[in-house]
Amino acid sequence: MAETLSCAHCGKPALLQITKISELGYQIMGAIRICRCPKCMELKFPREAGAFCTQDCFKASWSSHKSVHLKATFSLLGTDTAGEQNSDVANEGWLYCLRNGQSRTPKRPHFVWTGTLRPYPISVKRIVPAHIDKPDWADDGIPRAEPNSDLQHHVEIKTPDQVERMRETCRIAREVLDAAARMICPGVTTDEIDRVVHEATIAAGGYPSPLNYHFYPKSCCTSVNEVICHGIPDARKLEDGDIVNVDVTVYYKGVHGDLNETYFVGNVDEASRKLVQCTYECLDKAISSVKPGVRFRDIGEVINRHASMSGLSVVKSYCGHGIGELFHCAPNIPHYGRNKAVGVMKAGQTFTIEPMINAGVWHDQMWPDGWTAVTADGKRSAQFEHTLLVTETGVEVLTARLPSSPNVFPWLNK
Repeated sequence: MAETLSCAHCGKPALLQITKISELGYQIMGAIRICRCPKCMELKFPREAGAFCTQDCFKASWSSHKSVHLKATFSLLGTDTAGEQNSDVANEGWLYCLRNGQSRTPKRPHFVWTGTLRPYPISVKRIVPAHIDKPDWADDGIPRAEPNSDLQHHVEIKTPDQVERMRETCRIAREVLDAAARMICPGVTTDEIDRVVHEATIAAGGYPSPLNYHFYPKSCCTSVNEVICHGIPDARKLEDGDIVNVDVTVYYKGVHGDLNETYFVGNVDEASRKLVQCTYECLDKAISSVKPGVRFRDIGEVINRHASMSGLSVVKSYCGHGIGELFHCAPNIPHYGRNKAVGVMKAGQTFTIEPMINAGVWHDQMWPDGWTAVTADGKRSAQFEHTLLVTETGVEVLTARLPSSPNVFPWLNK
């Protein structure tokens, strides 16, 4: 027996009964053809949502009708219980990121993804109060002092005042990262992690350095599974078995402090656990070699040796960097062996070491957002980072873990 429905466009009767669906999206009822929207059928909408009396009505309504699909897709990305968060996602500008953060689109970009991870829509840019001291890119996304500085060509020896400001800033950065680490569990979105990082940084009087740096749209980087670095926080919920790196940089009192760690989400497989622990050890061994007179290129040899012994590879496309009043400056610190970094360490220098270690090949690819670097073979990647000060006798880890830091790495308990 036929059921009478109304055309979603003109309101005229549209007969509909449960019958076979043709390849063109029609429901066949004897000699009668009833047009239904194929996308509505794919999304399993109620029959009345996508019924049309003719193909012409379907075509005429498409420009407005397709918004129903978009809203439904966004509603599936809500991260809280009914209504409130779903409404936020649908109505507050959640879109996919493109062109290094300079544009947005409601549709996921086409790309040959290397692994199982996919981008999700991102939320609108978070607000920084007017009283917060900001770097020069905060308003328009363009760093001006950094690319033109002499410190891109020679390594600065920090003054005692600069060192003290960096200690304070790096302490804040550590506390912010620890706040993010406490949130990590299945079901939490990386956008929620970004919110905590943003709010904790502001509460401490700092500015989240990544925000609008070369148009980067968020306050931290969250790199999940096959993402090597610079993953953009979005609406995806972390899943049991994921690994996620959170990279935090704080700008405070005119200087930056930078660090990151990779965390387990729920129950993680043994291969991922070994990858993360080996990456931690790579950084730890590299830090142990830092002292005056050591060549910058030697850091890569230490890291490469340890990673290779575990059958892992070292990413070559990204390196550690000088840091201070500039976010990125000399020296460059490659993490792979047989590199050609120039210069030797001297007391008073500050820089990061941040090895990225892959379970498969070291090669990377870039997502359409222009920021997210992923492994070329889709296998997992891990990273750890500290900001370091070369001292007269060795090294001071400015972003070192605190007694209050969450106990999330089992090997530290042995």
